[in-house]
Amino acid sequence: MGLATIDITVVVIYAIGIFGLAQWVSRDKAGAGPKNSTDYFLASKNLPWWAIGASLIAANISAEQIVGMSGSGYAIGLAIASYEWMAAATLLIVGKFFLPIFLRNEIYTMPQFLERRYGPGIRTLMAVFWLVLYVFVNLTSIIWLGSVAVTKVAGVNQDVALVGLGVFALLYQLRGGLKAVALTDIVQVTLLVLGGLIIAVLTLGEIGAGEGVVAGFSTLMERAPGHFEMILEPSNPHYVDLPGLSVLIGGMWIANLSYWGFNQYIIQRALAAKSIDEAQKGMLFASFIKLIMPIIIVLPGIAAVILAPDLAKPDEAYPTMMRLLPPGLLGLVFAALVAAIIASTASKINSIATIFTLDVWAKFRKSEVAGEAQERRLVLVGRIAAAVSIVIAILTARPLVGSSEQAFQFIQEFTGFFTPGITVIFLLGLFWRRANEPGAITAAVASVALSWAFKVWMPAIPFMDRMGLCFLAALVLAVVVSLATPARPDKDTISTGDVRYATSTGFNAGAIAVVVVLCVLYAVFW
Repeated sequence: MGLATIDITVVVIYAIGIFGLAQWVSRDKAGAGPKNSTDYFLASKNLPWWAIGASLIAANISAEQIVGMSGSGYAIGLAIASYEWMAAATLLIVGKFFLPIFLRNEIYTMPQFLERRYGPGIRTLMAVFWLVLYVFVNLTSIIWLGSVAVTKVAGVNQDVALVGLGVFALLYQLRGGLKAVALTDIVQVTLLVLGGLIIAVLTLGEIGAGEGVVAGFSTLMERAPGHFEMILEPSNPHYVDLPGLSVLIGGMWIANLSYWGFNQYIIQRALAAKSIDEAQKGMLFASFIKLIMPIIIVLPGIAAVILAPDLAKPDEAYPTMMRLLPPGLLGLVFAALVAAIIASTASKINSIATIFTLDVWAKFRKSEVAGEAQERRLVLVGRIAAAVSIVIAILTARPLVGSSEQAFQFIQEFTGFFTPGITVIFLLGLFWRRANEPGAITAAVASVALSWAFKVWMPAIPFMDRMGLCFLAALVLAVVVSLATPARPDKDTISTGDVRYATSTGFNAGAIAVVVVLCVLYAVFW
């Protein structure tokens, strides 16, 4: 496809500007001394609501969302938007019921919560699991799909794009950690939303033959009616991916609660809030942005059904739609795509460094130093872990993700092996005091074992239904084992008795507005 000189100029200005901004917010303030672990991994626990909300979206929306979900829009249709719209409701639940407990107990990482609630065994088990998942599934997918998009649009060698994206994301956040990521994400998200809206408007304008966006949308609905069904029937060939009502009342809730509530990569932003009120406002802000994301990342894929009906792979839909852009605008939208890739990659790298440093290194490596020297060492270990993780991801991206037809669906199905157990462990840990470590470990093991058994012996069951069944089974097993084994209250240091779940009038009003909009959307596109 290639980029014109003006497009290259726009992209270079973006790269220099965002890198410079990240370094500026990462600087050590006069008289504050060098960064300690709280500064580096939790942005000094001083993030405002707008940074939290923007960073949640920037961390979530990357190549596997833009390219992958647009590809699923091309193959499946608007039904894939449930991942976005159901996430809007999930963010409200996390903000109201989960965050008050996490922030009251000064939780830094999700494995740390597990140790304080259950014991050290489950902390180590889940820390290792998350490191493997983040490096070999999430990080590889982000940079691989990012490199696909960059190659399609800019015409550069894919291996060069793969290395370039990974190295830039590493250097972008290496100095400042989470603070560099979160405080620049408002720029990244603004660029992402602007670029996505430009693509949507131009594709609809093309379909409408110059009669406007509304006419284009009406024409698109007429010419691709099967792509505007939110709840798929069993006869639909993609029912196995989005099995009807299970989207609303089944397995998608499990996936969303695990992702938005108990995922270090995501929740780390809220844990770094300056207060519970700021954290909740940030969640609400992200929830509103989620409502419009299908316009940005799903609609272009559906438009490609009309404008490019013969694509070799669904994941080529979004880059192909970018060909409609004139010089200058192409550079802006391409910069927006790169912004999403870089922001999400940097966030993932930082979370990997956080878990490795605080949940693995600090637990098993007895340091000979203490105080400020120990803090400097933790920051150094975090930076080394960040560098190692991106090198591994670059080397393994092609063999692990390169052969997948729909990378977004690949990610969802793979993580679906683990999410039922994770959701059980955390929900019981938050709201049932009798749950213990043997029960939690049983849930984790049962989730993987049962998911594998369903996949091998009952492959016709949609993976979302499989998650629901495995969740119920893991929940029952965790409760039974917890009741059958001795309670260990001495291991539980999580305080919940004085936690307040009351939310502000503004949060309540915003939450009601989000729910009303969701009800209207599902009623219209059912």
